[in-house]
Amino acid sequence: MSAAEEVSGVDDMAWGEVTPEAARRLLVAAVDAFAERGYHATTTRDIAGRAGMSPAALYIHYKTKEELLHRISRIGHDRALELLTEAADREGTAAERLADAVRCFVRWHAERHTTARVVQYELDALSEEHRAEIVALRRKSDAVVQRIVNEGVAAGEFDVSDVPGTTLAVLSLCIDVARWFSAQGRRTPDEVGALYADLALRMVGAAARNRLL
Repeated sequence: MSAAEEVSGVDDMAWGEVTPEAARRLLVAAVDAFAERGYHATTTRDIAGRAGMSPAALYIHYKTKEELLHRISRIGHDRALELLTEAADREGTAAERLADAVRCFVRWHAERHTTARVVQYELDALSEEHRAEIVALRRKSDAVVQRIVNEGVAAGEFDVSDVPGTTLAVLSLCIDVARWFSAQGRRTPDEVGALYADLALRMVGAAARNRLL
């Protein structure tokens, strides 16, 4: 599934904030190109061609190819942080909130697997300044999940000896979905989300009664 198909099929990615429409077309084309060929193997001509535009038109909206990647990465990481924070701040037990956070995070990576591969795996192609900005956002996401785990430990719901390490393991499990998920596979995004929510609760030692599918 291409980024353009993701945009038409799922409405939880904030490409709508990218204006004008030509800039949005270029950004979506860049997602597809980066996911297919990798950032370094993609040229601005490739991106413009996929968008049905001339190479010169790209520079009207983006100064460099790296600026495009940064915009994609920033929007994706902002959305990830939003999803996790919404789940963490809901009413409910720590187990319920962790399951919800993982379910939503995994579903996003499955539904948006083309976009998510670029967001999660092209970090090293960013400039030093932009990479530092995105790393700071990732740390905020880590902190949100770690807060849920800490609250679960404090409430006696979770049995975790290494909270930071377990948090990293949970998030890594979620992010990896973007690498392997296929829309033609036998599991839907909802099914993968439910499975991973249960796996995450097992990782934190949640009692069987608190594991939610």
